[in-house]
Amino acid sequence: MKQEITFYTREQCSLCRDAKVILELLKDHHDFNINEVDIEGSDDLTERFGLLIPVVEIEGEIIQYGQIDPIVISNRLHQKC
Repeated sequence: MKQEITFYTREQCSLCRDAKVILELLKDHHDFNINEVDIEGSDDLTERFGLLIPVVEIEGEIIQYGQIDPIVISNRLHQKC
């Protein structure tokens, strides 16, 4: 079964662009879907994640935010299999 990653992002965010590339590369090794959410469309999400983005959430649990480490994400995806 594919795992679900929610990726909180916003435009004009270089860390978000870097994180998106990392997630796309990880798809070569792990089976997951990416649900990309632009926080700019929601006051609640902007308040919750505004200073943290990008935020990577796997199955409802925040795994990382800010500068994303592909090893941490990969290890968590492997654990959830």
